[in-house]
Amino acid sequence: MPGTSFASAARSFVELVREIPDDAWDGPGLGEWDLRALVGHAARSLTTVLTYLQTSAEHEDVTTPEEYYLRVTPSALGIDPADVAERGRQAGRDLGPDPAVAVERLADRALATLATAGDPLMTVIGGLGIRLSTYLPTRTFELVVHSLDIANATGIGYPPATDALAEAVGLATRIATATGHGQTLLLALTGRRDLPRAFSVV
Repeated sequence: MPGTSFASAARSFVELVREIPDDAWDGPGLGEWDLRALVGHAARSLTTVLTYLQTSAEHEDVTTPEEYYLRVTPSALGIDPADVAERGRQAGRDLGPDPAVAVERLADRALATLATAGDPLMTVIGGLGIRLSTYLPTRTFELVVHSLDIANATGIGYPPATDALAEAVGLATRIATATGHGQTLLLALTGRRDLPRAFSVV
C-alpha cells in the first residue's frame, strides 16, 4: 500500500484532535480561521483522498509531489483565496457536533480505502492527472504542517510521527529547490544565514 507516512500522519492527526478541549473550538486557529475551520481544512487531506480515488485520468500531468505544489496554487488555477478560506470554514462546519469523532471516522475510511487502492492515476483539482503515490506525500505534508498549527494554537504537545515529519521536511526542501529557493534554505539550515522574513516554500 502506498502512503505509509500518510497513514502515520493521519493517525497522529486523529490523536491530536482528540486532545482539543471542548471550549477551544471557537478560539483562534490560523489567520482568519478559528480552530474548527483549521481542523476542517486539515481534514480535507483525508476527504480529498477519498474523493479523488473515485476519479480517473488519461494522462499523468504531475509526476512529483513538488511539481504538484508548483501547479496547484490559487494563482495558477485562478482561485480566489477567499474561496479557499471559505472551504476551510465549511469543512469545519461539516465536522458536526463531535469533530474528534468525525476526524477519526474520516481517517479510518481513508486508510481502509488506501489498503486496496493500488496506485491509480487520478484527476485532482485543476483537472490534472496524478498517481496516488505522488499525491499522498502532499497530503502527508499538509497533515503534518497543519497539525503543528493546531498544536501551536492550542498549546497541546504534538510530536509528529517521525516518518511523516521526515517526508514533510524532505518535500519542503524539494519544493524550495524547485522554486529557486534551495540555496536560501540550505544556508539557513546549516547556520550560515537567517531566512528572510515570512519565508515560505508554499
